[in-house]
Amino acid sequence: MQDIFNIARFIYSAVMFIGVQNSQMIQPVVDIERMVFYRERSAGMYSALPYAFGQVIIQIPYTLFQAVIYCSIVYSMTQFVWTVAKFFWFMFFIFGSFLYFTYYGMMAVGLTPNSTIASIVSTIFYSIWNIFGGFIIPRTRIPKWWRWYYYECPVGWSINGLITSQYGESDDIISDIGVSNETVKAYLRRYFGYHHDVLGYILLAIIAFNVAFAFIFALSIKKLNFQKH
Repeated sequence: MQDIFNIARFIYSAVMFIGVQNSQMIQPVVDIERMVFYRERSAGMYSALPYAFGQVIIQIPYTLFQAVIYCSIVYSMTQFVWTVAKFFWFMFFIFGSFLYFTYYGMMAVGLTPNSTIASIVSTIFYSIWNIFGGFIIPRTRIPKWWRWYYYECPVGWSINGLITSQYGESDDIISDIGVSNETVKAYLRRYFGYHHDVLGYILLAIIAFNVAFAFIFALSIKKLNFQKH
């Protein structure tokens, strides 16, 4: 059982800390480029949506490269089962998680006047995601009147997908004090509330968060103008 918690801990650390780093690093870049965009737009060079679309698309190859490097190193260092399906599930969830953090950082800049305010606002949500991500407090132990926020927390879906894709079908018996003849997948259902049969819905949720953050960023670029005259 301790091995499962160790894996969950490193997955949680990867999603949160690398994701937050991606978000924080992209914010000053987007802020500077937005100032350039204001100048070019006033000169009639290009409109908001093509600019926003370009900003969104250009993040994909960089983040994919980051995810491939990370997964190639980390997956070989863990005790994951080496199958093509499990590896690509893992890489997709890592890639999707890093990407929505990047888009979230861009969205925060788009909705605020500058990167400093965006960083402050983002930090508040990082703390909330940290609490409701399903690792520090498992979904099964979150009070029912707060559980709705777990389902709106992208980190919770990421951790769920990463753990479930690797261990959600495992019939290995857990050998630990106080645990008798319980399989790994049964333990994940009981303690974390993770079910392997919803893996497809988790995939859709990760895609939805990426699309939502990117769309709000594009909309903010089009509708909001923080340029000082």
